Amino acid sequence: MDKDVSAGSTTSTLGHLALGLTLLAFGIGHTEVIDGVTALDAAVLATFVGGVALFVAGLFAFRDSDAFTGTAFAALGALWFTWGLTAEVEASANAAGLFLLLFALVTLSLTLGAPGGAALTRGSYGLLFVSLVLIAVAQFGDSAGLAKAGGWFAAVGGLLAWYGATAALAHWPTALPGRGRPAGQGVTATG
Repeated sequence: MDKDVSAGSTTSTLGHLALGLTLLAFGIGHTEVIDGVTALDAAVLATFVGGVALFVAGLFAFRDSDAFTGTAFAALGALWFTWGLTAEVEASANAAGLFLLLFALVTLSLTLGAPGGAALTRGSYGLLFVSLVLIAVAQFGDSAGLAKAGGWFAAVGGLLAWYGATAALAHWPTALPGRGRPAGQGVTATG
């Protein structure tokens, strides 16, 4: 691994920790890999850590003139807050699928708009996008297998977000050496 480490702000680090924990809980719940733990069990964490904490981190990022991080965290905070509050509300499978599909579009925008050097950030958002699409399609088609696959994508995305935030705090490397780049000019996880 390259020696580059994340130079993200405190706001970015806090936001990625919140995103990582929320995605891990959401993903593990959908995989049902732990007996008796479902996605609904992540609703409280999603509401307060993923929803409130991410939204507040987004506001702080806007205050620091970081438009991308502010937009990402505020939008994802809205996703998790809404999902957390409505997780146990009776809604049709198609309505739930549409909700997830609409937020998949938001995460696609975040994936495509992530700064070029933010490989872990782009990876986390990309995995969240795939997860939301799979779980939305699972809702439309009543497929437990697709929902579990979506859960695994979310869990891995959560691990990437968590690692990026932890790397920023611990000064761990976040980049693999690139071909054709001079030594020491790897990609870092900021943003």
